[in-house]
Amino acid sequence: MNKPVLVIMAAGMGSRYGGLKQLDPVGRHDQVILDYSIYDARRAGFETVVFVIKEEIEEEFKVRVGRRVERHMDVKYVFQRRDDLPEGYTVPEGRVKPWGTAQAALAARNVVSGPFAIINADDYYGPEAYRKIYDYLSNNRPYHYAMVGYRLRNTVTENGSVARGVCNVDEDGTLIDIHERTAIEKDGDNARYTEDGGRSWTALPGGTLVSMNMWGFDRSFLDEAGDRFPAFLDKALAENPLKGEYFLPSVVDQLIREGKAQVQVLLSEDKWYGITYREDKPTVTAAVAAMTEAGLYPDELWPGQ
Repeated sequence: MNKPVLVIMAAGMGSRYGGLKQLDPVGRHDQVILDYSIYDARRAGFETVVFVIKEEIEEEFKVRVGRRVERHMDVKYVFQRRDDLPEGYTVPEGRVKPWGTAQAALAARNVVSGPFAIINADDYYGPEAYRKIYDYLSNNRPYHYAMVGYRLRNTVTENGSVARGVCNVDEDGTLIDIHERTAIEKDGDNARYTEDGGRSWTALPGGTLVSMNMWGFDRSFLDEAGDRFPAFLDKALAENPLKGEYFLPSVVDQLIREGKAQVQVLLSEDKWYGITYREDKPTVTAAVAAMTEAGLYPDELWPGQ
C-alpha cells in the first residue's frame, strides 16, 4: 500500500493579512508556520510532502521553505492555476483568484495516487493532529475519509472574524454534515457568528467542533472532486464568476449526503495558531517560543539548512 503523503495548500496570498503570510517568520531562525507543520508531519511518519503553490512564488517559496526540508522529506511542487479547468471552460474576464480549496486539491491529482492528508499552509495544527491522521490513513479504505476536529475556543483570534466549518457529529464520531460560517468572532470563552453583516448574531459554544481544513482522503476524493468541478463552474459562472470558490468541505458534504463517503472525526485538543491578521503574529511568535522552551520543538528544526 502507498504510504500517506502530505499535501499543503500554499497558493493563497492572504488578502486580510496584507502579504504572503505563508513565508512570514515566526521562529527564532526564520522558521515559518509551515516548518513546524512539516516537522510534526515528519515525526508522525509522513515522508513525502506536496506543495500546492502559485507559479509566481515558486522560487521564493523554494528558497524560504522547500530547500530547508528537501534533505529530510521527498518534496514535490504543483501549481494552482486559474486556467486549470475542465475541457470547454475558460477563465472569465476579470477573474484574479484561483477557484478555492477543492481546486487546490485537484492540482495534486497527477502526483497523488494513494492516501493523503491535506492542510492549509498558514495554520499551526499541533503534533496530535498529524499522529492521528497518519495512523488513520495507514489503514485507509476507499471512501473512508477523516477530518481532524478542534474545539472552537481553541481556534479563534482576538483580532477579528474567522471562517470555520461548524461540524455536526454522531455518537461514533462520524461527521454528519458541515456548515461554513465565514464571520465568526470570539465572545468571551465562546463565540458568535453573523450572516448579515453584523445586524444579527448567533451564539456558538466554545466547545463546538470545527474543521480547520485538515482532512485525510484517498484517491477517490480527487476523482470525485474532478467529476463535480463542471457542475460547480456552471453555477459559479452564472452567479459569481469573479469570486466563486470550489470549497473542499462542500465536496465532502455532497458525498456524505449522497451516502458515498464516510468521514471519521479525529478530535485534537491542541490549540490552533494562525496568522489571519497581521496583529496575530506576536501571539503566534510567543506561542512558538514557549513550545520551543518547553521542549516540544528544537530551536533549529532543520540544522544546517
